[in-house]
Amino acid sequence: MLKHMVVLGGGTAGTLMANRMVRLLPHGWRVTVVDRDDAHVYQPGLLFLPFGDAKPEQLVRPRRRLFERGIEVKLEGLDRVDAQAKTVRLLDGSTLKYDVLIIATGSRITPEETQGLTGEGWRATAFDFYTLAGATALGHALERFEGGRLLINIAELPIKCPVAPLEFAFLADDYFKRKGRREKVELVYVTPLEGAFTKPKASAVLGDLLARKGVKVVGDFSVSQVDGGKRVLSSFDGRSEPYDLLVSIPLHAGDEAMKRSGLGDESGWVPTDKHTLQSKAHPDIFVLGDATDLPASKAGAVAHFQGDVLAENLLRHIEGRPVEPSFDGHANCFIETGAGKAMLIDFNYETEPLPGRFPLPGVGPFTLLEESAVNHWGKKGFEWLYWNGLVTGKDLPFEPHLALAGKWR
Repeated sequence: MLKHMVVLGGGTAGTLMANRMVRLLPHGWRVTVVDRDDAHVYQPGLLFLPFGDAKPEQLVRPRRRLFERGIEVKLEGLDRVDAQAKTVRLLDGSTLKYDVLIIATGSRITPEETQGLTGEGWRATAFDFYTLAGATALGHALERFEGGRLLINIAELPIKCPVAPLEFAFLADDYFKRKGRREKVELVYVTPLEGAFTKPKASAVLGDLLARKGVKVVGDFSVSQVDGGKRVLSSFDGRSEPYDLLVSIPLHAGDEAMKRSGLGDESGWVPTDKHTLQSKAHPDIFVLGDATDLPASKAGAVAHFQGDVLAENLLRHIEGRPVEPSFDGHANCFIETGAGKAMLIDFNYETEPLPGRFPLPGVGPFTLLEESAVNHWGKKGFEWLYWNGLVTGKDLPFEPHLALAGKWR
């Protein structure tokens, strides 16, 4: 009898894992992917959409076309998982039996969870850029914005691509300079963190860059509500920040089906061993990408590094061997800083971003914790690598584990 690997989610993590495993699994296994629709969005491109550097139709491709032959794709909503019976129930009432389950259900924004955010002013004076609709509407608003106070607010962590709000601030500074309106726009970065980023060294560098670009940072701000009529953002400690235009990075959550299944915590994140990527509760379930509760960035590069480790652990598990605790939390991110430049950071659970060169020690061509035009073109070129390498599940010339060679302590 054929054995069955079911992948929940056809985003970055689920697509690359399905494509990789259909090539690696031994004879007698089949792979099924479940997702609710046929639209795969290149999420890093959403950052560029409000500034006119990308178009919605360029960022979306049919999911079915991204999968290898032999992978069955079910375009249907997920109802729940019964981990005891090892079944997946879909919203159309059908059921899939699995031998191994990969959860790659990603994350979603929940702006409605912040009091007042989706009330008066939503998509008029308050926007997100983490969705196609939000980023498109924000682009129209930026075109019309002649001046005033523009707030960029992170409601709470974790979020998808933690550096994207910083990138938005840098790109907004550049955008308004090019439009000849920068002196009329006050840019304010409002964050629940003490500074610009979670890691101290990177936070200092990025905070200095924000200051040099004239972006004010308001830290330790835990948003309690938004008054869209008065255009005021309030915090739980009683502070308030007025705005003319609000760019919100809303609260994020895991898939609701994970909560219904008893597999997710109160926010829907799935408790996952941070080194093996195995579910903490069920040995036949593995998790990667944004769906996990890991203290790692929710970003495509992380999903790729996790995929390298998870593929090996899935094969070990199928063969009855112990899984290896080999994922170190490796993450790297390009950070657009405006004016055709970008920065790159490379870090993991234990090591924070350090200066240096990547990926070749002493050579690069990319600079770490330092702006360069080469980094910018690396960021822009990643889109080609994403469609033609990353989601295909192919081996890429980047190690899944952090290398200290080429980094300066």
